[in-house]
Amino acid sequence: MEAFDTDLAQRVIYGENSIEKLSEATITLGGSRILIVSDPGIEEAGILNRAYTSLNSEKIPCYVFTNVEANPKTKHVDAAVQYAKVNAPIDLIIGLGGGSAMDCAKGANFLLTNGGKMEDYWGTNKATKPMLPSIGIPTTIGTGSEAQSYALIAQEDTYIKMACGDKKAQFRTVILDPTLTETLPRPVAAITGLDAIAHAIESYVSTRRNPLSQMFSHQAWTLLNTNYKMALDTKNIDARGKMLFGAYLAGLAIENSMLGAAHACANPLTSRYGITHGIAVALMLPHVIRLNKNVSGNCYNDLYPDGDLADRIEVLMKAGDLPTTLQKCPVEVSIMSTDIAILAKEAATQWTAQFNPRSLQIHDFMRLYEQIF
Repeated sequence: MEAFDTDLAQRVIYGENSIEKLSEATITLGGSRILIVSDPGIEEAGILNRAYTSLNSEKIPCYVFTNVEANPKTKHVDAAVQYAKVNAPIDLIIGLGGGSAMDCAKGANFLLTNGGKMEDYWGTNKATKPMLPSIGIPTTIGTGSEAQSYALIAQEDTYIKMACGDKKAQFRTVILDPTLTETLPRPVAAITGLDAIAHAIESYVSTRRNPLSQMFSHQAWTLLNTNYKMALDTKNIDARGKMLFGAYLAGLAIENSMLGAAHACANPLTSRYGITHGIAVALMLPHVIRLNKNVSGNCYNDLYPDGDLADRIEVLMKAGDLPTTLQKCPVEVSIMSTDIAILAKEAATQWTAQFNPRSLQIHDFMRLYEQIF
């Protein structure tokens, strides 16, 4: 199945083994010398070889950069840019992997075409020159980066995540191939799946929501909620395919609206303690829903008319064996209750905090963190 979003000018190729259409998609965009941004795990899983095979069928030269880590920093983008310059001229970029690889690919596109450093593009539409066409191929079922025009890149010294957005940075083509998730371990599928669910829910109630974003959010939630438990089975490609498509729709919802307090609270947990982003978001989400209920109760009921949405999230977390408190998280540092005030101040400064349906003060963020200790 293929679809075109006329607003975003983005082609979507969906279906099992659709990675085999990579060469055709590359040629359609005029690509003749390709930079692939990925990570070592994708290479080890054999997914990178499948991309090679498709490109080699048309004798398209490609150069692969795999030095990307989770929550990519400016140093990863800089390294990808230097690698691309050594192998210049590059005329198309492919982001292959999870959100980190795709964000790094978008970040490299900014610097290769417009120069400077990532801080120059912190914000929206700050690239003044054209950017290279690009293709996004997600191998996890959660981030939605493939649908968005923003790259989230952390500063090397402060670990602050910079949202660098421009419509020119958005992938021109997205390939959603559920067979690429076959090697995704159950724990990772559980974590990334909850991240996608949080995207659907938070974008649905965001203060920037609109009929278009809510259409994407609602359909994303329906797919994700229905298929989450089944998709934990690595052999259930049908369920994983529906999760993959749901995660993409949730990404479109974010692109057309914004997120909220669960993500605002999650970022300090990740930067300060190294807690995986999806786990951090899942920890916060039920408590944020309950805090917002007086303001967004009707919207939450739209999503889950069969019961309490926060309770449903906790059921899904239990199914995915995700921790429900900080003490159950695999962190290397001691977490003290005195950290709450620091975390709250950091959460209040996060960009997504301002789009939460209920306006939150420092004491509200402290209350949220107290609930996960």
